[in-house]
Amino acid sequence: MGTKHASLKLAQIHRNESQPREWFDGAELQELADSINEHGLLQPIVVRKRAAGGYEIVAGERRFRAHEIAGKITIDARIITGADGEAIDDAAAFEKAMVENINRADMLPLEEAKGFKKLVDMQGPDIEPKEAVLIVARKVSKTVPYVNARLALLGLRPEIASAVNLAHIGTQAAVQIAALSKDNQKGVFDKWKKGDLTDNQLVHIAYALRKQEKAATQQSMVDVEEMTPEQKAERTKEATKAKSALDEIERLCGLLEGIAKTDAQHLSKLLTGEVGQRLEQLDRAAKHLERARFQVRQAVAHAEASSIIVSAEAEAPDLVAEAEALVAAATKGAEVEGAEAEGAEVAAPDPATAVEPQVAEGEPESTGVAAEMAESAA
Repeated sequence: MGTKHASLKLAQIHRNESQPREWFDGAELQELADSINEHGLLQPIVVRKRAAGGYEIVAGERRFRAHEIAGKITIDARIITGADGEAIDDAAAFEKAMVENINRADMLPLEEAKGFKKLVDMQGPDIEPKEAVLIVARKVSKTVPYVNARLALLGLRPEIASAVNLAHIGTQAAVQIAALSKDNQKGVFDKWKKGDLTDNQLVHIAYALRKQEKAATQQSMVDVEEMTPEQKAERTKEATKAKSALDEIERLCGLLEGIAKTDAQHLSKLLTGEVGQRLEQLDRAAKHLERARFQVRQAVAHAEASSIIVSAEAEAPDLVAEAEALVAAATKGAEVEGAEAEGAEVAAPDPATAVEPQVAEGEPESTGVAAEMAESAA
């Protein structure tokens, strides 16, 4: 692939209709325009020749728009060509555009998902889906689970996808929701709209709801009404045992509180020769407590899910078919919106309306939940 630098007139450059990013923050574009007026363009945009004449943006849509806002006439550009010196094809141009945009903080989750879907499809029908995802992950320097998680978002109902793009619902919760039937997705979303669920709770409830869907499909759940007298007696015995164990924890809390209030130096004398052993004892107890806490938290999620579930026997959505339909609808909507508001700045989401911040990958609590769920599912 060849490349050369040039100063091009803005009038010679055309926007990329296949641009992976669909949303641009108007305030940030103005800030970038001010910076360009003050310091100039620090990184040239990347363009390719068009068969119809002029050039098309491959990477640098924001910089190009900022130049327009700044009233510039020309812009520094890097023109890329194929090995033969001719214009690069659409597939190569889109791949470079995705690589350029994928690590931008303001690229929306559904924009990434649609971009990944297009890259996967571009690998051709002869490539196995798993292999295609692996190829795409390598090209964009992301992990396979990351790409798969974004692709899963294409199975979301449109209203939920919008909430994810606005960072009202975190991506990890959205992935769990996407695995549900469309009716149950709506049930979760309706409960979330009431404002009484944190994003972390949403992760647990969606996960629990999916397990209930599977259990109902496999007919592995037996309602109390369908139990024999012997099964009901056994269930009552198990319930009594579980409640007694949790009641006992209350007594232990008082004992532990007494240890916590004891002066450390005095405690060292009281436990002479056993301090290390007693610490190990508490560490073991802490691990069991954390596991028990997770299970009870999941039980709460299952209770919530039971009040939401609409169609327990419904199959999970066909993500490929749903993705294609959603991409087609989004593309059509973008064309209509672009025709109506050509040249207008896109308003940024109002942070005041956000119920919960988006769950970023690597955030301790949410990542821990995802790991626990993966382990539990395994």
